[in-house]
Amino acid sequence: MRSFWNALPSEGRWLLSTVAVQTLGRGMTLPFTIIYLHEVRGFDLGFSGALMSLIAITGLVVTGPGGTLIDRLGARRVLIAGLIAMIAGCALLAFATHPLVATIAVMLIGVNFGVSWPGFNALIATVVDGEVRQQYFGINFALVNLGIGVGGVIGGFFVNVDEPATFTAIFLIDAITCLVPLGLLLGPLRHVRTQPAADDTAEEHGGYREILRRPAVLWITALTFLSVFIGYGQMEAGFPAFARQVAEVSTRVVGISFAVNTAVIVLLQFAVLKLISGRRRTRVMQVMALIWAASWVLLGGAGLLPGTLAAAVGVIAYMGVFAFGETMLQPTVPAIYNDLASDRTRGRYNAINSAAFQGGAITGPLVAGVMLGEGRSGWFIGAMVAGAVLVCVLAFVLERVLAPAANGVAVEV
Repeated sequence: MRSFWNALPSEGRWLLSTVAVQTLGRGMTLPFTIIYLHEVRGFDLGFSGALMSLIAITGLVVTGPGGTLIDRLGARRVLIAGLIAMIAGCALLAFATHPLVATIAVMLIGVNFGVSWPGFNALIATVVDGEVRQQYFGINFALVNLGIGVGGVIGGFFVNVDEPATFTAIFLIDAITCLVPLGLLLGPLRHVRTQPAADDTAEEHGGYREILRRPAVLWITALTFLSVFIGYGQMEAGFPAFARQVAEVSTRVVGISFAVNTAVIVLLQFAVLKLISGRRRTRVMQVMALIWAASWVLLGGAGLLPGTLAAAVGVIAYMGVFAFGETMLQPTVPAIYNDLASDRTRGRYNAINSAAFQGGAITGPLVAGVMLGEGRSGWFIGAMVAGAVLVCVLAFVLERVLAPAANGVAVEV
């Protein structure tokens, strides 16, 4: 950690040292937004769910244009606009007693989600490079989870559906924490440029169509989508639904499992970064997929013993094993995209990464809802394991078309 920190420029240290604070507010609101909309503001549950989906849909819609604007105007300007939208959205949502106000609020939040991923990734890739970049993405992921996890715990103890003011407070705190990255962008990071200089006449190679014609980009995008579909796309829908309806564990067990997920990521990310340093990123993805397959088998086993202590242990174990796999995903995929990109196309490459992630996060819950709603729990687990095996296959294909440098292999000059 000391050598990594010493290798970072001051801009990288500013970014990394404030990550947990930036995500603390989001952690306080993320698990309770739908509860707030339905139980506190009295919106229909179906409408509340649609509002939650609208955040992701809005983010997906603005990701493409956002990536282009990042390359043309710079990540800093686009991120500032996104953060202002986030602050306004959280403030509106804190007092949203009318469906129209809530709709506008979640769309503003979605705008920030759509530009923040490609924007901050482009900013990070501009500040750090090489092996340090891969380490940065991994450590950044651990700190994001730390902030969200701690925020979720604080929010769980603080909010009360019988006291609407407690929910108003957490959404206002979410807005306030956005002032931290906004202050960085207006202060210490104001000189960081991700866009080309005005006098740069180099030819631009990188419309979305041209980028997606590259075999490596096509395969890493398919791999990202599928990984999120069987991974993050199930964490907020498929996993909780299976745990409650099939394994028949308590909500307390589900809550503990999410805490275990955060703890494993925070505790193991540094060790995993050391293990995967210098190894082919595609091979790391294959190991991740096998670990995820094992986690789904554990969850399936919990479903065979519903309502028992063994089921509770299986549900918690699933999240712990799954988290171990997560520590391998986040350092590798963003690093591949940014090593494939040039300085002139970095925003669009990261936008493609973000779109693939959001696509998996949107479709994953839909499939889980249909399969588990029809009582096909066995088929659901089988589909997740099969998806993990397919990720291994896609990683093998990607390795054949990916340049060694982008795959994390040191190239001797």
